[in-house]
Amino acid sequence: MTPKRDSAVRVGLVYPELLGTYGDRGNAVVLVQRLRWRGHDAELVEVNAGAPVPDSLDLYLFGGGEDDPQVMASAGMRASRAAIDRARAGGAALLAVCAGFQLIGHSYEAADSTMIDGLGLVDAVTRAGPNRLIGELVVEPDPPLPVLTGFENHGGRTTLGPGERPLGRVLARTGEGGDTEGVVGDRLIGTYMHGPVLPRNPALADLLLSWVVGPLEPLESALEERLRGERLDAGTASGVRRWWRERLLARG
Repeated sequence: MTPKRDSAVRVGLVYPELLGTYGDRGNAVVLVQRLRWRGHDAELVEVNAGAPVPDSLDLYLFGGGEDDPQVMASAGMRASRAAIDRARAGGAALLAVCAGFQLIGHSYEAADSTMIDGLGLVDAVTRAGPNRLIGELVVEPDPPLPVLTGFENHGGRTTLGPGERPLGRVLARTGEGGDTEGVVGDRLIGTYMHGPVLPRNPALADLLLSWVVGPLEPLESALEERLRGERLDAGTASGVRRWWRERLLARG
């Protein structure tokens, strides 16, 4: 059995009013529940927009948001950079999705083409792409994680610096883009995958939790794996159909 902590694990949902457009609250719910199923005390803490981000959380979740809310969120998060650094130095983990992923880089391009400073937690820059990427996404990470499934909806293209490691290689998507997705670092994951991503991928949820509480006992995840299998089928099929259409068009 994994030794239980003396205090509850605090899962922090940061600025959900601004970074909660695409259902990413579900990631927090999944993390809390998978801890409780294993006998850990867990608490979901919401950090409201405008409030300083505390350094007392064990898991920080930055979700997706539209252009103007993302700009507002970036200001508050930059003001709390020191607190976030203290928490991470103390062992906290972080999941950043879509707008949140862009915000943990050095900078990102806003809708009016202004470059907005990010937190600089990873060496990454986001600029506007030629089109919006919308649809199912299938990503192959490094072992031991299995193939991941998500739903993307973004116009930005994030470029990682040479010292950063992508979360995985894109196996299928419905739009154009690079051949890698996201970033994985020291107790940190950034990704464009909504869905939300953690209900779709319980192994990814457990990886984040293991960074905070140590090795985890396995859980019965039949329903989660069924959902994952369905979305993998849907995402891979759509990617294959798109590849075949483009191949036929190229032949004339």
